[in-house]
Amino acid sequence: MLQMGKYALEFPETIAEVSIWRPTVRTHALAAKVLSVAKTRIGGTWAAYIDAVPGRNHDMEYEEVLNYGDRLPEKVARVLYPFFEDIPYAK
Repeated sequence: MLQMGKYALEFPETIAEVSIWRPTVRTHALAAKVLSVAKTRIGGTWAAYIDAVPGRNHDMEYEEVLNYGDRLPEKVARVLYPFFEDIPYAK
C-alpha cells in the first residue's frame, strides 16, 4: 500500500491490494439536514459531496450523499476537510 499525506492514508498499488483496500470516509454536518461527505479513491485522490438528508442519523445517511450528492468545489472541500490536506483532489 502507498501511504500519502500527513495522516499516512493508504492507497492500493497492486490489483491484489485493491481487493482488500477500504476508502477513508469523513463526514461534516453543515446543519442537521445538510451533510457533506468526503471519500478517498483508489487512484490516490479524494472528493467531497453535499446533499440534504433527513437528519435523523448521519451515520446511516452518508452513503446517499456519496451516491446522489453534488460534488463540492475543491476550495470548499479543502476548508471542510483539512484531514486530506496533502492528498490531491480528484479532477
